[in-house]
Amino acid sequence: MAVLGAGKAGEALIAGVLSSGWREPAEIVATARRQEHLDGLAERHGVRTTLVNGEAVAGAGIVVIAVKPQDIENLLAEISGVVTAEQTVVSLAAAIPTASIEAHLSDRVPVVRAMPNTPMTVHEGMAGIAAGTYAEEEHLRRAEDVLGSVGRSVRVDEGYMDAITAVSGSGPAYFALLAESMIEAGILLGLSREVSTDLVVQTMLGTAKLLRDERMHPVELREAVTSPGGTTIAAIRELEQAGVRAAFLNAIQAAMRRSKELAEGR
Repeated sequence: MAVLGAGKAGEALIAGVLSSGWREPAEIVATARRQEHLDGLAERHGVRTTLVNGEAVAGAGIVVIAVKPQDIENLLAEISGVVTAEQTVVSLAAAIPTASIEAHLSDRVPVVRAMPNTPMTVHEGMAGIAAGTYAEEEHLRRAEDVLGSVGRSVRVDEGYMDAITAVSGSGPAYFALLAESMIEAGILLGLSREVSTDLVVQTMLGTAKLLRDERMHPVELREAVTSPGGTTIAAIRELEQAGVRAAFLNAIQAAMRRSKELAEGR
């Protein structure tokens, strides 16, 4: 597996793949712009490294593109004569359609577009994946194997990738904003920042596990906590009157619009 542009996302993927046992260090090669960064990668993970993207691609079964969207054209120009139809290209570059990648590569190279999120650094990531023109079942399975080492993934048609970006790609920021607000509320009520932070973070973690592991519907969980005439319903009423639900709907729609704009080069 070649990881082209092994920054934060690329390194998180490498660490997850290695810790899951899906690949050994000798089976991974990583690239970056600076030699000192590559030296750090080699020291931390034992993987092979190179400054030359074309060198990394040669012989790799899976080619992961982990560069920033603004850097992808230069990268594709470097590797276009090296990537073959026998390889699987997995792109993590936000808002870049598979057709744009395919246009820079030789004929019939299978491309899978993926939109992971930052919790993959702790092996709890969520990603949407979509097949390009030439990607088939085996190529999607390879992408799922890679992303499965750092969390979970769901398959969608590529037309929904902007929605995936808005919901889960940007999602950690929404939860971080909510956590920040709840922590500040705890401080306002007299709690120390340390205690308030512990309360909020553990509450968010436990709630997420109930929703995922117990398969509770959010409405079911909310109603289980909301007693008639109690403290929770008083708080919920304030949130509803402030339009919090509508604000989330509008915010996520705005994120999707911006993702579409970025895909169009705006």
